[in-house]
Amino acid sequence: MKIRYTKVALKYLNGLPKNLRESIRESVKGLIQTPPIGDVKIMQGYKDGRRRLRVGKFRVIYKYSEDIKKEEGIDVIVEILIVMEIGSRGDIYK
Repeated sequence: MKIRYTKVALKYLNGLPKNLRESIRESVKGLIQTPPIGDVKIMQGYKDGRRRLRVGKFRVIYKYSEDIKKEEGIDVIVEILIVMEIGSRGDIYK
């Protein structure tokens, strides 16, 4: 599984202090496990399967997706974890 960050998520993540940035990245890596590691909940009101991960006072909004890639003439399905947004608890849901 690959992890991709949107521009918005990367901008917020790069603005954080190094220790918080590393903590969030390690927590995101736990999402590619089966079952996902961390405080994860499905977000209500969205039809695209968004979920949220709680990392201290921060929230990571993400979803799973699939992409088809050709390897040696064979279609291979690649799973992708898309990190859509990262923000503090009070601001992320607005």
